[in-house]
Amino acid sequence: MARRSRKSRSDVAAQVAAPASPFIKRSLPFFDVLDEEKIEALERQVDWLIEDVGIAFRDDPVALDLWRAEGVKLDGDIIRAPADWIRSLCAKAPHKFTQIARNPERSVEIGGGNQVFAPIYGAPFIRDLEGGRRYGDIASFNDLVRLTYMLPSLHHGGFVTCEPCDVPVNKRHLDMLLAHMTLSDKPHLGAITEMSRAQDSVDMAEIVFGKDVMDANCVIMGNVNTNSPLLVDKVVTEAARVYSSRGQGMVVVPFILSGAMGPVSTAASVAQAMAEAMMVCAYIQLLRPGAPFVLGNFLSSMSLKSGAPTFGMPEPVISNYAIGQLARRAGLPLRCGGSLTASKIEDAQAAYESADSMHSTMLAGANFVLHSAGWLEGGLCTGFEKLVMDADRLGSYQKILANGLDTSSEALASDAYTEVAPGGHFLGSAHTMRNYQTAFYEPKLSNSENLESWEEAGAEDMRKRAFNRWKNMLQDYQAPPIEETTKEALEEFVAKRKADMPDAWY
Repeated sequence: MARRSRKSRSDVAAQVAAPASPFIKRSLPFFDVLDEEKIEALERQVDWLIEDVGIAFRDDPVALDLWRAEGVKLDGDIIRAPADWIRSLCAKAPHKFTQIARNPERSVEIGGGNQVFAPIYGAPFIRDLEGGRRYGDIASFNDLVRLTYMLPSLHHGGFVTCEPCDVPVNKRHLDMLLAHMTLSDKPHLGAITEMSRAQDSVDMAEIVFGKDVMDANCVIMGNVNTNSPLLVDKVVTEAARVYSSRGQGMVVVPFILSGAMGPVSTAASVAQAMAEAMMVCAYIQLLRPGAPFVLGNFLSSMSLKSGAPTFGMPEPVISNYAIGQLARRAGLPLRCGGSLTASKIEDAQAAYESADSMHSTMLAGANFVLHSAGWLEGGLCTGFEKLVMDADRLGSYQKILANGLDTSSEALASDAYTEVAPGGHFLGSAHTMRNYQTAFYEPKLSNSENLESWEEAGAEDMRKRAFNRWKNMLQDYQAPPIEETTKEALEEFVAKRKADMPDAWY
């Protein structure tokens, strides 16, 4: 066991030191399931919602003034606008863009045929085999940032990998930003819940990258939800003014629980998601033409008996495919959910639901995937074991995406047939020896040994193997290098901002 453990830690260190790819360049064609007639029907519904029903922009007079300045006649706070004008504004957003990382080798390109995977976002609880379920804390948050940094199939840090509930609400974003900026060198998101917190995020990003670099590049993004149905509140519009006005990225995601925040029919909810997101995209382009934007979809079915959201079901699966086609026709990068489940632990339900959710996200062509790993309990809980288990499967999905089926002369292996006689085997052939190290994906956590070997090694199930893996990873963690002056400036900024305001716990 000790020898096996040391080998695992060595492998992890090597992966962190030399990432194979900072993001996935897709080689598979997109999985387009809707014919032209159905796509056009959805687009007509989107246009009808924009033109005739309208989207409310609430509690933000500055946002309403911007629409008025463009000649839009408001009905209270409801915006109705010509759909072709809204689509022309959306066309100003880049089809793809690069978010620069502190380590340039980890910068990600979002959009086009590229796919970027990030961990769970926003869970107030955490869970592991040792400590059970409990509120998130800053020590656990920092460990999740470290693990995300070390997992090569997670290309992006996200932001709220769990809520550090032992830090005041009005100050925890500062600690989270500091952790992402010093414990990892992957790209990440910033705070959005209040305008000053968004501004802190942009200001700290400027410390890391410098004003000139930030003025010319996307270095940080905000991820916001519309308040479905058909409502954009000031959390969205104020965050957009902070991020987008500086040329930084915005990910805008209608969170629609079909039957509650949208109609019970999937087609209607998909069209509603497009209409809500496109209206925010248009608003952002009015703020700053060309500002990076990612159109999001988080559509969930629900139990009509209890009202609880359900995941991995056929309705959200088909919504991923549909929104993928619609986003590509609109020329906008797409965000979808990832390894989603309602299960409370890493059991068969979690595996089935997460696999179906992620597989459809993968095939649909989502360019930015939040919640790729660690999601439990409908997003209320981040699982440490689930994080590394999901990341293990992501490696498999990503090999399919990046490699597809190789039909080169080397892959067709003609020389191997001249070497191996009928009835022989290819184990020692020259072709096998040339390719055996990369021929197959080898999951870190699956056990394919015979029963006797498995029992001799302790008969550990997947959860126990995952527990051991993340524990070993943290033992081997080494922080990526950062200029000491930059780190000191970040720490000074955080300390000053914390000193400027009293603690607030709600």
